[in-house]
Amino acid sequence: MSEPQQSTASAVQVMDSDDIRRALTRLAHEVVEKNHGAQNIVLVGVLTRGAPLAERLAKLLFQIENIPVPVGKLDIGLYRDDYGTSRSPISIAPSDIPVDVTGKTIVLVDEVMFTGRTVRAAIAALLDIGRPASIQLAVLLDRGHRELPIRADYVGKNLPTSRNEYVQVLLKEIDGEDRVLIQKAKGEN
Repeated sequence: MSEPQQSTASAVQVMDSDDIRRALTRLAHEVVEKNHGAQNIVLVGVLTRGAPLAERLAKLLFQIENIPVPVGKLDIGLYRDDYGTSRSPISIAPSDIPVDVTGKTIVLVDEVMFTGRTVRAAIAALLDIGRPASIQLAVLLDRGHRELPIRADYVGKNLPTSRNEYVQVLLKEIDGEDRVLIQKAKGEN
């Protein structure tokens, strides 16, 4: 991995595009190894940034196994435990999972794992859609600070942070570039 470098006065870059590519490649190989191939797998990306990561993983799985893996995207807005209590409005986007999830191995994909609440909401949303054989979790980054007893099956990078830091994942499909920044809380050096 490249050395962390100052990106702006308040943010430090901790991953560049090559680091992200390598992490996703490793995740794809781990998924294949754990599942003895890519048969019966459906990748489901949590909107917003989990969806393009799931698409990238599908391409990598195809390169490794020569099997097309279905990819869906999942909106969890209505399943969040802060739904209705947040001051800012929750935006809802349509979920789109192109196959029946019943009996499939679902690999849920997200960019950052923090408290575990997003994953809890995503599992609830998936179970409303169907009954998968199993649900596995792949995250690009695990920053710790769990509030629920949830852990990822596949982690691209463990990134220890303080609770008052913010991890920003930029992806070329959404932001025009690939990189990960840690932003310090205002007033911290």
